[in-house]
Amino acid sequence: MALKLYGLPMSTNTTRAMICLHEKEVDFELVPVNVFTAEHKEPPFLSKNPFGLIPVLEDGELTLFESRAITAYVAEKFKETEPDLIRHKDAKEGALVKVWTEVESHYYEPAVSPIIYEHFVAPFQGKEPDKTVIDTNVEKLKKVLDVYEAKLSSSKYLAGEFYSLADLSHVSETHYLMQTPCASLINDRPHVKAWWEDISSRSAFNKVVGGMTFGQNQE
Repeated sequence: MALKLYGLPMSTNTTRAMICLHEKEVDFELVPVNVFTAEHKEPPFLSKNPFGLIPVLEDGELTLFESRAITAYVAEKFKETEPDLIRHKDAKEGALVKVWTEVESHYYEPAVSPIIYEHFVAPFQGKEPDKTVIDTNVEKLKKVLDVYEAKLSSSKYLAGEFYSLADLSHVSETHYLMQTPCASLINDRPHVKAWWEDISSRSAFNKVVGGMTFGQNQE
């Protein structure tokens, strides 16, 4: 039975899970959740995720929420299928994957997410972007990307010479960042730019990028 992923392809967290599923060539069904009518806050969905957020993955009797937990599960369950996103045969490499996946969650995403919100979600909701919020988080992101630039000057990917969950976790949110004036934060750092061009050219991402729009067809 195919896995079911509840979410929306415009959502960075949903697409994070989708990219991982496509990397592993896993058959899954995307079940749209209409967040615009607050379907994710209704009892049927809350029974899957009591926090009322997308995505949710169902694999038989198992129900998972939190996109990074979903990608970790998919990478572990299908670890024998290339690419090995968790480096399960090498404890040191696997540990580095975990480190940089945590870095994305605790340093990169908290700086990028508000920028994306102000440039995409606020206008979509008829609001003016808050320049103060953008400027504050640009400064935070500069510091994070300086660390990335140094790291990527000595390895092709964040955890080493191999593509992993650490890199995959960045793709969906960086895609939106690159459509803003803040794209220069990536482009002005040659090693970060080369890394982004590499990870954004993978076929798994190309399978989901078409749905990553804040157009009306998402309602």
